[in-house]
Amino acid sequence: MTRAMPAAALPKLAPNHLPVGPDSRNLALLPDALALLEALPLAILALNANNHVVSVNAATEALLGLSRSQLISKPLCEHIAADSPLFALIDAARAGASAVGESDMSLSGPRLTIEHAAVDVATLSNPVGHVALLLQDRGLEWRLAQQAVSRDAVRSAKAIAAMLAHEVKNPLSGIRGAAQLLESKVSAGDRQLTQLICEETDRIVGMVNGLEVFTDSRPTQMQPVNIHEVLEHVRRLAQAGFGRTVAFREEYDPSLPPVLGNRDQLIQVFLNLFKNAAEAVPPTGGLIVLNTRYRPGLSVSEPGAASRRRLGLVITVQDNGAGVPDSLKAQLFEPFVSGKAGGKGLGLALVAKIVTDHGGLIDCDSQPGRTTFSVILPIADARGDL
Repeated sequence: MTRAMPAAALPKLAPNHLPVGPDSRNLALLPDALALLEALPLAILALNANNHVVSVNAATEALLGLSRSQLISKPLCEHIAADSPLFALIDAARAGASAVGESDMSLSGPRLTIEHAAVDVATLSNPVGHVALLLQDRGLEWRLAQQAVSRDAVRSAKAIAAMLAHEVKNPLSGIRGAAQLLESKVSAGDRQLTQLICEETDRIVGMVNGLEVFTDSRPTQMQPVNIHEVLEHVRRLAQAGFGRTVAFREEYDPSLPPVLGNRDQLIQVFLNLFKNAAEAVPPTGGLIVLNTRYRPGLSVSEPGAASRRRLGLVITVQDNGAGVPDSLKAQLFEPFVSGKAGGKGLGLALVAKIVTDHGGLIDCDSQPGRTTFSVILPIADARGDL
C-alpha cells in the first residue's frame, strides 16, 4: 500500500551537497547531518529529473552491489527493472511535490533481487525535479514472520504426536497381540489376514515413533561448534552415499566464529538439507553450493530474558534442481507436507524444530534452476543487551 508522508519525513537536501565520491578526506569536511547520511545502514540515493543517479551513500553501494563510480550519472533503470513500481512512486512524488512511500515492494535488476522492500521517495528543494530515495530490504522481517508460523506448526506437530503416543500406541499393541493369538487358531488361509493386521499395526506404530521426536521438550544442550567441521562431515557422508554423483562447491568464510549449537542436531539438520538437494538436482550436472557468511546487525529476543541473542552466521545450501512447487512453498516447513512420492513430510518440519530450538531462523528461496535454504544461527558467546 502506498502511503503519503509529511514533506519533512526525508531531509530536503540539495543533491550537490551529498557525498558523491569515496574519498574519506572529503567526507570529514561535510556537515554532521550529511556525514550521518553516509553512515546510515539504509540505502539513500538522489536522482535528477531524468532519473539518473547523482548521489549515493555507502549502504546504496552494498544494496545494489556496485561502486559509486558505477552508479553516478547512470540511469536508475540500468540497476532496477524499468517496469518496477518504484518508478511510478517516483512520478507520484514529483507530481505531488511531497514524500510518498510503499511498505512492501518487489525490486529486481541485473544484480538485485529484493522481494520485500520498503521504499520512501521525497522531492528535493533544489534543483527542480530531483528526488531522494530511501530503500530498505524488509526480507528479514518477512522471514521472522514466517518463522513464527513455522514455530506454530511445530507446536501443532508436538500436540499431535503426544496425542498419538498416548491414545493410539497402547490400543495398537492390544490389536497386534490379539492378532498373534488368532494366528495360532485359524486356518492357513486366514493366517494371511492376521499377518496383514500385524504388519499394518507395526507400520502405524512406526509412524507414531517418527512423530515422537517432536514431543521432546528438554532444553537443547549447546556449546561452541565449528560449523565448517559440521558441513564437511555431512559433505563426506553425502559423497559416500546419496550424493556420490553430485558436484559440491564450497564458498566458506574461514574467519567465522563458532556457532552456539548441538553438533549432533546440526549434523541432522544439514544431512536432511543435503539429501533433499541431492534428490532435487538433475541426474547429470547436479551441483550443490555451500556458502557461509556473516550478517551483522541481526538479533532476536529470548523469551523470559532481558538480553537479546545475536544471530548473524548464515549457512546456505543451494542446488540447481527444478525448484519447490508453488503449491508447497507456504507450508514447506509444516508437518506432513511433502512433494516426494511416498514422502511423509517430517524431514523439513524436524529441521525447522531443531533450528528453532537453537534460537535460529530458516528460510527457503526457490525458483526453477536454483533453490536456496538459508539457516541463520546464533554466534557462541554473543549474548548481551544489544
